[in-house]
Amino acid sequence: MSEVVTEDADAIIVGAGFTGLYAIYKLRDQMGLSVRAFERGDGVGGTWFWNRYPGARCDVESLEYSYSFSPELEQEWEWTERYPTQPEIERYLNHVADRFDLRREIQFETTVVAATWDDASHRWTVETDDGRRHRAQFLVMGVGCLSSKLDPRDMFEGVDAFGGEWHHTGAWPKDHAVSFEGKRVGVIGTGSTAIQLIPQAAKTADHVYVFQRTPNFSVPAQNGPMDPEFQKALKARYREHRKAAKESAFGVPVVVEDINAGSALAVAEEERRREYEEAWQLGGGATMLLAFADLLVDENANETVSEFVRSKIREIVKDPKVAERLCPTDHPLGTKRICVDIEYYQTYNRDNVTLVPIRENPIAKLTPAGLQLQDGQQFELDMIVFAIGFDAMTGPLFDIDIRGRGGELLRERWADGPRTYLGLTTHGFPNMFIVTGPQSPSVLSNMVVSIEQHVDWLTDAIKHVRESGHETIEASLEAQEAWVAHVDEVGNSTLFPRANSWYTGANVPGKPRVFTPYVGGVGPYWQTICGVAEKGYEGFVVNGTGSALGDPETEFAAHGPAATVGDTSPAEEEIA
Repeated sequence: MSEVVTEDADAIIVGAGFTGLYAIYKLRDQMGLSVRAFERGDGVGGTWFWNRYPGARCDVESLEYSYSFSPELEQEWEWTERYPTQPEIERYLNHVADRFDLRREIQFETTVVAATWDDASHRWTVETDDGRRHRAQFLVMGVGCLSSKLDPRDMFEGVDAFGGEWHHTGAWPKDHAVSFEGKRVGVIGTGSTAIQLIPQAAKTADHVYVFQRTPNFSVPAQNGPMDPEFQKALKARYREHRKAAKESAFGVPVVVEDINAGSALAVAEEERRREYEEAWQLGGGATMLLAFADLLVDENANETVSEFVRSKIREIVKDPKVAERLCPTDHPLGTKRICVDIEYYQTYNRDNVTLVPIRENPIAKLTPAGLQLQDGQQFELDMIVFAIGFDAMTGPLFDIDIRGRGGELLRERWADGPRTYLGLTTHGFPNMFIVTGPQSPSVLSNMVVSIEQHVDWLTDAIKHVRESGHETIEASLEAQEAWVAHVDEVGNSTLFPRANSWYTGANVPGKPRVFTPYVGGVGPYWQTICGVAEKGYEGFVVNGTGSALGDPETEFAAHGPAATVGDTSPAEEEIA
């Protein structure tokens, strides 16, 4: 490491997205700590800074996907659409940064390359790519779950030989507009980003070739302009609504009465289809998954909703062969993140869009003129868009050389999969908090709700350590292993592990296959982590003394999969 050392801070925050901004506010303004944040982009936003491709939009509704910590902020910001676009979310986060004067704590265009714990000083030393070192007692990792993008050069031969322009959806240019007009565009991938981008590219491109390895389920957003009266009415009861979100299964309030608590197999086919049709017309991924209570735990029940969506694809796409290629058959609906689209399937009815299946005939290489498949088939292209995804959940942490007690490297400690306590901390890495990381509800939830829960909890934990006159807090190995076992047990009681998804790391060659999110539900999870704090931070060691974990069978077993939402979600008026 460089010998250049800046002044110490009480806490260092990595990232300036939703997590980083809220962590600055909580630790600086509410606790009075000195904080320093590092962000590799030149602006705030996190994932919404980098993912600015055409069509980029959140799949959680605007009025839900926003901070709840400030009633004044809630009332003053006006959303314009049901589902927010990337530019609107970025404007919102810039407004938050300015309103609460958060930028002065952030060093932009700075990448954290290493973080090392020192047992003697009880401090983290963080090294940045400018060669400087920074020390702090606490380290908050707000790196996000989908910020370590897969490099096309590692996946395809000849990327640098391609004579046209190419872009990764996770690093879309900020300094200039990308035009599809009149161009032959190849889109590699059919995940959520491609499903949003393809309809936009098709509007002006000469031709769009979609190279699909595996089709994904997608449901309509039924997006539209925000109804001012609806927004006004929700804001009038925002406090009640936010509380309901925190106590819900997925971080979004739902109507318990509107969820059929029984099995999809217990009703007649006509009633099932009516339920699914209502969900389809209402729009959004959660509505489809919540039509019946057992869709994520019973394979036969799930097949009824999966086949319903496949029937919709066949209705929309005019070419029967293309429709069948777009119908997923290798995973139950919802076990990969269900996509929410605006006229995605309709786009395949355009004359200038061609679906190219590449599972049996994969891409062999990129050429100066375009792309070649394994059988020799050539495609001449002016632009290639890599919608190939991310090394999710653990990748953003592994991109940093994080070393805990005794110099142990995090990526080596987690070589067989992540091991955390409550998805917040990991044994051997004192005073380090991971926000919405593996083994927490994270990507199976409304991320803003989960971020606020985590930052609120870690703020209280830091306060507990400092007010008790101690220096460190660390998960005990016993508590960590009990939590890992609980996360695995709950996950395996659902259909989620059945899919080859980025939830399990299946999209990254050589990555251990482990289902990483916690499926127990946002509300039950919040009860668990609050209960741990109320019991004197049970399962944690504070400066060498700790509160032992109780019987894991009773500590965690009450919380089953979030699919049983009828048992945990409070009543509200709308499904979002």
